[in-house]
Amino acid sequence: MARFALGSRRMRRAGRLAAGFVFALLFGCAGPPPASAGPPSSVPAGLARIWIYRDYSPYISDNARPWVRLNGVVAGISEPGGAFSLDVRPGDYRVSVDSEGQDVNQFARVDVVAGQEVYIKVDNEPFWDCGRRWCRNTWYTIPELPQVGAAAVARLPYTAGQ
Repeated sequence: MARFALGSRRMRRAGRLAAGFVFALLFGCAGPPPASAGPPSSVPAGLARIWIYRDYSPYISDNARPWVRLNGVVAGISEPGGAFSLDVRPGDYRVSVDSEGQDVNQFARVDVVAGQEVYIKVDNEPFWDCGRRWCRNTWYTIPELPQVGAAAVARLPYTAGQ
């Protein structure tokens, strides 16, 4: 009886998704944040560009705005449904996101050269690290192929990482 009352993770997740769907139908979705300034046009000479983007997922941590870090230094905020770019010197960068949950191979490492543009997708798995009545957001940074990342960034508002 107690097991039925608590429900399984799948049942709770299905209930949350259904409630979110009903809410969206009744009140509409807020959508991604408004764009600030437009994206930069070309990579400055001698630098590389790292694009950071995140899809808009209204049912999974849509209000969370974790810090994005390059080699441990804050570089911006991951906005739901937004993208921003960083012009950096050529070199090796570890792109991480502040995350409650911890996993192996969770964060991307990229080695960039002058003139290169790389795309890093911020993704979340909210149900990876769960206990009986709690779950921790577990964030990941995933390097994307240039054509995949460029297409994703083109459809998202530029948030300037603020």
